[in-house]
Amino acid sequence: MYKVRQIKYSTNSLSIQVYKIENRKRVIVRHIGTAHNEEEKLDLLSIANDFIEKITKQFFLFDNNHSNTILYINQTEFIGVHYTFLYELVSKLIIRIGLDKIKNNLLLDLVILRIMEPASKLRSIELLEEYFGIKHRRQRYYESAPEWLTLKSKVESLSLSFAKNHYAFNFDLLFYDVTTLYFETFEEDELRKNGFSKDSKSQQPQVLVALMVTKEGFPIAYEVFAGNTFEGHTIIPVVKKFVVKNGVKQFTVVADAAMISNDNILALKENEINYIVGARLGNLSNELIEQIDKNISREDNKSIRIKTGNGYLICSYSSLRYRKDKYEMEKQIAKAKSVVDNPSKSKKLKFTKSNGQNIEINQKLIAKTKKLLGIKGYYTSLEENIVDNKTIIERYHELYKIEQAFRISKSDLQTRPIFHFKEEPIKLHLLICFMALVVSKHIELQTNISIRKFIHECKKITDARLKNKITTKELKIRTDLNPTIIEVLRKLNLLT
Repeated sequence: MYKVRQIKYSTNSLSIQVYKIENRKRVIVRHIGTAHNEEEKLDLLSIANDFIEKITKQFFLFDNNHSNTILYINQTEFIGVHYTFLYELVSKLIIRIGLDKIKNNLLLDLVILRIMEPASKLRSIELLEEYFGIKHRRQRYYESAPEWLTLKSKVESLSLSFAKNHYAFNFDLLFYDVTTLYFETFEEDELRKNGFSKDSKSQQPQVLVALMVTKEGFPIAYEVFAGNTFEGHTIIPVVKKFVVKNGVKQFTVVADAAMISNDNILALKENEINYIVGARLGNLSNELIEQIDKNISREDNKSIRIKTGNGYLICSYSSLRYRKDKYEMEKQIAKAKSVVDNPSKSKKLKFTKSNGQNIEINQKLIAKTKKLLGIKGYYTSLEENIVDNKTIIERYHELYKIEQAFRISKSDLQTRPIFHFKEEPIKLHLLICFMALVVSKHIELQTNISIRKFIHECKKITDARLKNKITTKELKIRTDLNPTIIEVLRKLNLLT
């Protein structure tokens, strides 16, 4: 039987000890501390009783939880910090978006870690324990990960539903683009193929990823293709699948010029999908270029609309674009002249052409280019009485939002390079990155700060982990919320 002993040394000094009787002698088990007033005395008695309970499992009549809130520096050991605030905050956003409905805690925890500090899956499991005190078995990852691929459709549906409810997405506009993600290997297979690389890694195999976002830039769907797939061949199957899956009737897709071709235009029309895409004016016929040159007014924000086989061609003029185009043209002409004047340096440039064994300036191409200086083109299927030229141009310029989404995905979430070598882990990696992108983009849209800035500010709110040397219980003390975090919580509607 352990007991508490109080020894009064002076009027203002009282020692608290835990002792037991052995062989009819008092044996001091632990000196708890010295109290100098009534409040300290009660605290030390509480700690003493907690210590006795721990070593003997001896329960007391009254609840003793108070002891774990008492802190004495000389009896406390600092054992580290946890970023539980960040975990709790992102978890609340996951619930709000609806991704918690997939009911897979390990997958969601890997999504949170991907946002905070991208790492390999096994390293992420280690970091979950280090940063948040959350333990997952590696074996559980190996056992359950293959089943996660079946969640892609559900994840997309949940993201789409949130976009409808929170961002008023009504299928009027869908922004579409693709990017390449390379691998840290030089071996190809059915999915990983060498192809045109947007990361300038043409010697390394890659996959092609198509992403669809709302006009705000919120991601709602994605697809994965073999790395040697021509990006223009992806838009029809991806968009058609999206339309059929969601039973969409009125729909407009916005994409860049790489997506346009006669076959794509025909397929979009057959599937009654409206489109706004960039036009490559340099590929137009001489007759069409002459028509643009004669009819367009070279004043800022002036535009014309011409009916073509690819839909309506809208051309607009900008003096700022004119100066940029003229500068680029003159720089290229200077390079071409240098090659003509120095045949030993001969190489094919934009404004050169071959004439037998000689290289000469391509005057026809220069004349054609001059007619298009300052002019940007767009194709659309939409009638002018439904959507005017100004709106078409504005919608196309919003395509940069999908580029922002790719920036977040590639840089902040470190989607690439990919270190996986089998198709299932690759697709699982992209599923985690897509879910992390959904959460990250919502944070950016709501707070108007980058996801990196968000993580930086949230990591300032730490839980200091302190161990009571007497009871060995762990006590956590959280940093006070600063004004920046309070404002973030307000914008996310999480301030309580």
